[in-house]
Amino acid sequence: MLGVAKLAPGPGNVALAERPEPSARPGRVVLEVTATGICGTDLHIVDDEFPSRPPVTLGHEISGVVASLGEGVDEAWHGARVVSETYFSTCGTCAWCRAGRRNLCPERRSLGSAVDGGFAPRVEVPLENLHRIPDWLDGMAAVLMEPLACCCQSLPEGVVGDGDEVLVVGPGPVGLLAAQVATAAGGRVHVRGVPRDAARLSLAASLGLATSTTEGEPPGEFDVVVECSGHASGMTFALESARRGARYVQIGLAGKPVSLPFDLVCFKELTVTSGNASTSVSWRRALALVDSRAVALEPLVSSAVPLERWDEAFADTRAGSGVKHVLVP
Repeated sequence: MLGVAKLAPGPGNVALAERPEPSARPGRVVLEVTATGICGTDLHIVDDEFPSRPPVTLGHEISGVVASLGEGVDEAWHGARVVSETYFSTCGTCAWCRAGRRNLCPERRSLGSAVDGGFAPRVEVPLENLHRIPDWLDGMAAVLMEPLACCCQSLPEGVVGDGDEVLVVGPGPVGLLAAQVATAAGGRVHVRGVPRDAARLSLAASLGLATSTTEGEPPGEFDVVVECSGHASGMTFALESARRGARYVQIGLAGKPVSLPFDLVCFKELTVTSGNASTSVSWRRALALVDSRAVALEPLVSSAVPLERWDEAFADTRAGSGVKHVLVP
């Protein structure tokens, strides 16, 4: 079968190429892939800024249908519409695994970077990865469950309180999801972007969020600042916009070292937190938010294109055109 894969180390070296056909081993299933979302991490893998083990099929924001079952898997899973957590394996014995934080396992191998992922017609995943999705949820929009779970990992209950003034810097897919998570927690959310983000900010406004761009006046100081741009300028603005004693949450990845006015953390006594990928707890919260219609996924899908047009969709993602671009086998 054909899949979009990182074929060799170094910048670039990504192509639509022949990939191994998966089979379901014990405790695992094979999904017929409905769609897989393009993530900023995929771009970092292309640029050799995020670890990968080529040759490997990319893609970890996976929505699909269970097509075949490995030994020991209940037949009730056959034909289920699901989304998948991103881990293919962890050690299961380290302190982090034992504490339910397998996202921090030093031996973690993830789909789409260390093990073949979802930019292909079929993918093998562990049974424990699977979450059924509501019947009403579109399979294309369901790819956003994975970044939503990451937002829930970075914004666990208690980070945003009822009535908190919240700034989200960066109106990309993660920013718009984080803004909705913060709103559901009772925050009054403002989303900040750059001039080229006009369409994304318009979408944010349609979701009931206040917006501004860097061409306008700074919107003030905030109780919680959530940085989703991954750019040094966005991080600097976020630190400057945090009220004294505020909470600063870093979600965006820069992919390289950046210089920041980090003394502001001390001068303002900021609480700095973050999140790495997701856990089963954050997945359950993400699914509950979608099921209750507190978070909307469908408006964030900008395009769904065949694998053969992967380079076009990657270019649109890199350019910040639209919000979420999806590859469909």
